Amino acid sequence: MASVDEKNVASPPDATHGADDISPVSSTHLDDNYELYKSIRDDEIDPAEAKRVLRKIDQRIMPILFITYMLQYLDKNTINFASVYGLQKGTGETGNDYSWLGSIFYFGYLFFQFPSGYLLQRLRIGKFLSIATIIWGIILITTPACTNFAGIAANRFMLGAVEATVNPGFVLMMSMWYTSPEQPLRLEAYYCTNGIATMFGGLIGYAVGHITTGLPKWMYVFLIFGALSIAWGIVSLIVLPDLPSTAKFLTERERQVAVSRVASNRQGVKNHHFQPYQAWQTVRDPKTWILFVMAVGAQVPNAALTSFTSIIISSFGFSTLGSQYLQIPGGAVQFLALLAGGYVCTRWPKNTRCATMLFANSVCIIGAGLLVGLPSKNKWGRLVAIWLCYFQGLGFSMSLTMVSSNVAGYTKKQLTGAVLFTGYCVGNIIGPQTFISSQAPGYHSAYIAMLVGYSVKLAMVVVLYIFMWRSNKARDAEQAALGELSEEIGREAVERGMMDVTELDNKGFRYIL
Repeated sequence: MASVDEKNVASPPDATHGADDISPVSSTHLDDNYELYKSIRDDEIDPAEAKRVLRKIDQRIMPILFITYMLQYLDKNTINFASVYGLQKGTGETGNDYSWLGSIFYFGYLFFQFPSGYLLQRLRIGKFLSIATIIWGIILITTPACTNFAGIAANRFMLGAVEATVNPGFVLMMSMWYTSPEQPLRLEAYYCTNGIATMFGGLIGYAVGHITTGLPKWMYVFLIFGALSIAWGIVSLIVLPDLPSTAKFLTERERQVAVSRVASNRQGVKNHHFQPYQAWQTVRDPKTWILFVMAVGAQVPNAALTSFTSIIISSFGFSTLGSQYLQIPGGAVQFLALLAGGYVCTRWPKNTRCATMLFANSVCIIGAGLLVGLPSKNKWGRLVAIWLCYFQGLGFSMSLTMVSSNVAGYTKKQLTGAVLFTGYCVGNIIGPQTFISSQAPGYHSAYIAMLVGYSVKLAMVVVLYIFMWRSNKARDAEQAALGELSEEIGREAVERGMMDVTELDNKGFRYIL
C-alpha cells in the first residue's frame, strides 16, 4: 500500500467524472488524528488491550453524553411541564400562542443548524458542546422574567438556537470515539434519557404541584432545570475531551489504540478542514434527502410527545396532577425500547438497523391509529395509544446511526447531519400547528397528522434500505470482477478514510444496513 507521502499529490479527475466527483487526496485533507494513526497503522492491536481502552472511553464519554442529553430534553420540554401550572396566563398567551411556542423553539434550532455544524467541525468539539450547555441553562433560568408572549417567544428561539449543537454534535462524537458496531448501543444509551427525562420531568412536575408559597408554580420548573444545566455544563467543560489523539485521560499508547479502533470505520476520526466538493456531493447524494424526509415524517408527531403531552392526557379526562405522573409509563416505554433496540443492533450488527426502525415505526402507527379511531370516552385505551407512540424515539435515533456509520468525509458527515436535523426542525415546526385550539380537547387533526407522519417515515426506511443494499451489491460485484482481494481493499479503504475520502468515493466502503 502506498504511503501517505506518495499520496500527497492531488489525484487527477477520473475520465468519467468531473473534478467535483473525485476526492482530491492531499496532505491538506488528512485527518486531525492522522499522525497518531500512522504511528500504529501497521501494528496488530491486542483485542484485550482494545477492550480496556474502550472501557476507559465509555467511563469518560458516556456519562457526559447521558446527562447532557437528558438535560437538553428536559430543558426544551419545560413548557410541557409548566403548561398546567399557569404558564399561558403568566406569559399572556391567547389562542394558538402556546402552539407557536412549540414551533418557535425549532425555528431557532433550524436557524442555527448549519452554523453550528460548521463550528462543530472547526472548533474543539468538547469545549463547544460544554459551553453551549452552560448558555442554554442561562437562557432557561431567565425564562420566568418573560411576562408576555413576545418575551417568551424570543427566549424559546434563543434556546433552540443554542440546543441545535447537541444532536449533531453527539452524532459526530459517536463516530469519533466508537466503531460502527459499537455505536447503536451507545447512541441508544444516551438517547434513552429522553424516556428518563419524561419520567423525571413528570416527577418534578408532580412535586412542583405541591408548592403552595412563593413564586407562581410554572416559574419553578424553569429555575430548577436551568440551574441544573449550568452546573452540569461546568462539569462537562472540565471533563469532556475533544479528540482521541489529545485526550488526557488516555496514555500515549491508549490514544494510538483509540484512533486505530475508529479508523477501522473507514470514515476517519475528525477533520477540521471544510471541503467544498463534499458539500456538493452531499446535495447530490440520494441518502441525504431520504434522511431529510424520514426526519420530517418522524418529527411531525413529536409535539404530541413533548409540548402537548400534559394537555393531551388532561383532555382524556385525567386530573392536573394525573397528567404529570401518567407521563411516567410513556417515558419507561421509550427508555426500554431504546435500550432493547440498541442491544439488538449491537448484538446482531448485520442488517438489523433498518429492520429495527421498521418495527418501531409500525408500533407508532398502531398507537396513532388508535388515537384516531378510539372513541373519546375510552380514556385508558387512548392513554395506552400515547404510550405506544413513545417507540418513536427508537425509530428516529436509529436513523442517526445512518449518519454516524454510513456517511464518510467529515464535511459531508456534518452537512448530512445538518440536513437531517433541518428535517427534524421542519417536522417539529409543523407538529404543534396541527393542534388547533378550536378543536380542543379532541385535537383530531393532530392525531391524523401523527398517523401520516409515521407512515411516511416507514416508507422512507424501506427506500433507504433498498438504496444502500443495491449499492453494496454493486460494489461487491465490481470488486469480484476486478479480482481484488478483500483484505487489500479493506486496508486501502481505512487509509482513504483517514484522508477524509467520502463513502461515495471510497470503493472499499460498505453501508451498514
